Amino acid sequence: MTLRVGIIGAGPSGMAQLRAFESARQKGAEIPEITCFEKQDDWGGQWNSSWRIGLDAHGEPVHTSMYRHLWSNGPKECLEFSDYSFDEHFGRAISSFPSREVLFDYIKGRVEKSDVRKYVRFNTVARHTTYNEETQEFTLTVEDLKTNLTETHVFDKLVVSTGHFSVPSVPEFTGIKSFPGEVLHAHDFRGAERFYGKKLLMIGSSYSAEDIGMQAHKMGAASITFSYRSTPMGYEWPENCVERPLATHFDGRTAYFSDGTHDDFDAVVLCTGYQHKYPFLPSELSLKSANVLYPANLYKGVVWQQNTNLFYLGAQDQYYTFNMFDAQAWYARDVMTGVIALPSIAEREANIQLWIERLAALPDHNAEADFQTDYLRELIAATDYPPFDLDAVSQLFKDWMHHKETDILGYRDMLHRSVVTGTMAVKHHTRWLNAMDDSMARYLNGPSQEVDTSTADVVDDILAVR
Repeated sequence: MTLRVGIIGAGPSGMAQLRAFESARQKGAEIPEITCFEKQDDWGGQWNSSWRIGLDAHGEPVHTSMYRHLWSNGPKECLEFSDYSFDEHFGRAISSFPSREVLFDYIKGRVEKSDVRKYVRFNTVARHTTYNEETQEFTLTVEDLKTNLTETHVFDKLVVSTGHFSVPSVPEFTGIKSFPGEVLHAHDFRGAERFYGKKLLMIGSSYSAEDIGMQAHKMGAASITFSYRSTPMGYEWPENCVERPLATHFDGRTAYFSDGTHDDFDAVVLCTGYQHKYPFLPSELSLKSANVLYPANLYKGVVWQQNTNLFYLGAQDQYYTFNMFDAQAWYARDVMTGVIALPSIAEREANIQLWIERLAALPDHNAEADFQTDYLRELIAATDYPPFDLDAVSQLFKDWMHHKETDILGYRDMLHRSVVTGTMAVKHHTRWLNAMDDSMARYLNGPSQEVDTSTADVVDDILAVR
């Protein structure tokens, strides 16, 4: 009987799983019967952004947390596919920090070169899963969002590739319900133009706080205050930015902080992270974890410890992204097809604990980058995924973090070298601080392209102030 594999989600992780099977097929291997379910009308996950907030056209929670004017906040050279380079896709060198639409085009380009779209059921959402211990089969119930019809599918292996940056974690603050200005979570942020001339409070010290804060500065916010829970970010901020310890409570427009200071604000953005949520899975199969580099209960960060027919991709915190999803997908593929034999449950648990103990001892972000580098090294060594210079990528991460520390507004203008092709990135035609059109046409073809006038009018005012 042909092996049946179900994949839930066709974002970068699900696309990686499809590509892993396609790679095996191209090498002459017999591949399983594959069905991938994607609730959006196209693949790409977070990168397929419709700019909707709250619910989509079918009444489903909006998946994406991306926004207008979003540019990569890490070098593209750190996420490059080893079997599909940026040079191959664009036919020329580009800058190190592309905009969202450019990266979306890149990740689509690889899967569109192969015949894997036929495996994807779009506009189809996973609703419920059961597992039969006796037959070792999953029964997955899905709903077609266009017809509202439900149906069931039976699989031998199930891959969860829905990501974990779409269900907001929203803390409570005394008095915030009566705050007269705008309060939103980063998940619902769609553009910083709305903050022009306003005093903005960012609660959280994550990448989203850093990036949305600098977007707001770029778009002319009067001031940005970053409120951190434990550790300040410590960047060389622009003059209109300041860091404060965690807000304790609100009284009207006034936020009070744990260091005794207070200030008035026009808007509050909660950059307070996301939850691991898998509403289509029963509790015994659902990962429960904080956003960490090595979640417990996943062998090699991929295989569910209590049921080795269940796989998670991209479930950890991430320095590496697209190429890590690849390494995980290749590994999951080889476990599913029997190319890799798993050790006993006790041996798997011991291995998980070794990684978790090492994680707990990491002293800084540089060590974290090395930690995830070693994790990828182990996965890639176990499969036929095309290797690349992981140590060079780890150094790129460290260089990038240093550049951010010294120039939070200019690090995206830095150039890095591809470890896949050796190509040095080229300087972008416009500094990030002045780049107000994030379309791919403008990115690739330069200032001769039309600028979105809805943004340009505001931008002219902002640049005039500078």
